[in-house]
Amino acid sequence: MTQTTITSTTTATTTTPSGLRSLYLIRVVFSLIWVALVVTTSGSLDSPDTPTVIAAVLLVIYPLWDSVATLLERRMAGTGVGTGTGTGSADRVSAVNTVLGLAATIGMVAAVFSTIGKALLVFGIWALLSGAIQLVVAIRRRRTVGAQWPMIISGGLSVVAGASFAATSDSATSGLSTIAGYSAFGAFWFLVSAVALSVRGRRGH
Repeated sequence: MTQTTITSTTTATTTTPSGLRSLYLIRVVFSLIWVALVVTTSGSLDSPDTPTVIAAVLLVIYPLWDSVATLLERRMAGTGVGTGTGTGSADRVSAVNTVLGLAATIGMVAAVFSTIGKALLVFGIWALLSGAIQLVVAIRRRRTVGAQWPMIISGGLSVVAGASFAATSDSATSGLSTIAGYSAFGAFWFLVSAVALSVRGRRGH
């Protein structure tokens, strides 16, 4: 089945696999546009450099969008069904991820008035923590939704990449191009996830 619908007096109609697939595709489009803008306008900026206005806006938008996407996921995938846990547990995970993205956005606003290195440090810490949350949610969701192995891989890679960004943020060779690569890989795994959900849905008919 490509769609799981649950209706009760207390739970709104939920579209789990198709909702997730739609969200994944939206995230693919956003990431590719973001990468293209970074590469064409700010990709050559290195750690000691002060971000340009365009670079600053792009850096602030990225974690902010992740918070928005988390809220969309709650609506598209459904809380209790989507994570494979109770509604209370799912709400807590979603709330933590949303707050994390907003905190990273605030931190990035402060960092972009300094150097690219400071922005990379904030981005790295956020990528590490959000990747860990994605990894946990994907592992929990694999039994109820299925086709979560790309998100498990993506979450694990985000943890590793985030740790690397934070550790090398002061290096003169680090720059926005590394973040562009991170986002491009993220788009790839979201695309793989969307395809995997589609394949699983066709097999379920």
